[in-house]
Amino acid sequence: MSSKLIGVGVGPGDPELVTVKGVNALRAAEVVVVPVMDTGERGRAEATVLHYVPEEKVLRVVFALNERSDRGRREAAWDAAGARVADLLGRHATVAFATIGDPNVYSTFTYLAHTIGELVPGTVVETVPGITAMQDLAARSGAVLTEGTEPLTLVPVTAGAAVLKDALNGPGTVVAYKFGRQAREVAEALRDSGRIDDAVWGSALGLEDESIRPAGELDGEPLPYLSTLIAPARRDGKRGGKL
Repeated sequence: MSSKLIGVGVGPGDPELVTVKGVNALRAAEVVVVPVMDTGERGRAEATVLHYVPEEKVLRVVFALNERSDRGRREAAWDAAGARVADLLGRHATVAFATIGDPNVYSTFTYLAHTIGELVPGTVVETVPGITAMQDLAARSGAVLTEGTEPLTLVPVTAGAAVLKDALNGPGTVVAYKFGRQAREVAEALRDSGRIDDAVWGSALGLEDESIRPAGELDGEPLPYLSTLIAPARRDGKRGGKL
């Protein structure tokens, strides 16, 4: 019988935002893998998982989570992590992988699933959706993500500030992920596009050091890597104006 690998989205950090289905999947799995950086500190996914499953059931696996410049180091980390999980799948019927946010949105799980598909053909791969940082930030700040026919554009600023500038010059709401290291360029792009007044950013959502502030207060200082920005669509204030 084929083993099963389940990617479980555990939300942006607040343990109360894990879905019932997500909790059930974590508890039903024989082992829960959580990604950690090679520095060894506990990440958000691990901290969230430990609210629902005992520590002895959790296995920490090192990933080069923020490595973008050294492709060789990044792929070596993926290969090593994949081999570790492949070994687990050879000994357990169900292995869960916990990821912050959603497993199908900029998630390490995508790369792990691809690797497992090559190492352990026939493995059943499933995902359990999770609440994303943009949803949590919208709820906590009161920002409305979309109305009527408005599009929604999600941009990882790790791709460069130019990608964000193009999105801001288009229609609809723009959400930027992982912009903390380019906070100055992001502030400039918002001002140049005339969209800074309604924009909001947040970091460490649901955690003790949570920060949610107007984008107009961005002063160019670097922010946490996982900072999230919402620049709402231009609206006329009329109810149903975009229908």
